[in-house]
Amino acid sequence: MKIKYFVQSEYNDCEIQQIMRRKFNMSTTWVKRVKLYGTVELNDIHARVKDRVKTGDKLFFEYEDNSEKLMPPDNVKILYETDSYAVVNKPAGMVTHPSHGHLDDSLLTNLSKNTLHPVMRLDRETSGLLIVAKDGYAHNLFITEADVKKSYLALCYGRFDPENGTLSFPIARRPDSVMIRDCVPDGKPSVTHYKTVRYYEKADISLVEFELETGRCHQIRTHCCHVGHPLLGDGLYGPLSDDNPNELLKASAEIHDCKIGRCALHAYKIEYNDPFENGDHKVFEAELPPDMQKITEEL
Repeated sequence: MKIKYFVQSEYNDCEIQQIMRRKFNMSTTWVKRVKLYGTVELNDIHARVKDRVKTGDKLFFEYEDNSEKLMPPDNVKILYETDSYAVVNKPAGMVTHPSHGHLDDSLLTNLSKNTLHPVMRLDRETSGLLIVAKDGYAHNLFITEADVKKSYLALCYGRFDPENGTLSFPIARRPDSVMIRDCVPDGKPSVTHYKTVRYYEKADISLVEFELETGRCHQIRTHCCHVGHPLLGDGLYGPLSDDNPNELLKASAEIHDCKIGRCALHAYKIEYNDPFENGDHKVFEAELPPDMQKITEEL
């Protein structure tokens, strides 16, 4: 970690450690690490974190963490890795965080014995890309500075009309359910942009790209269910589900849902401004996983 910063007027007469916390979102632990094991300079001279600064002063922080490389299992692919973070391709069927019943087989515990900080999460059934930070400082920096954008591909029942557009329906948790979400007038604002990649007319199934403007729980699945185009294999919002049954699509779902056995949703693209490389814009893509590829080939 190396940071160069010229003090702005809002931080005039502040202590260096206050700038480290407020401007760069460093935790108390990280401030101590830089203080004890790194470098703190004020106008090219060694400084203490309690020294005060003036507008225009030049600050320099450096701390070499030497984080170990992640050790992924065969079914987890790393597309890019630095000492601070990694872009990881998660397989379907693996939870992101350790949880009850998944203390030893989550993505994070598969990658490292050290504490990791995912910048976003994916549902267990959803495959695809996410960013994993190796420490709290990197996590905070991605949240505040990176402007992360995520795009998904999904197989949906029916044909969207229009083929490209925006789904803007507020979302809230269903009152009698812990998991299920609904589109309701008094929910939280939720916006999903979509673009039909291909329509398979014989099966009446669409391959659709989604880009999230907001990040609500189950947002794509909820919006698609609401407009009558649920995802293949979706056990919560699909035509064969107990919570959101759809008689019109039931016959088609009985044919296709069993072919995939999970919600047909894949986080295929992620882009961001790298906060560790002066905002350098990075884009990574992951092709459709084998189960979704197989269905598109059959269609």
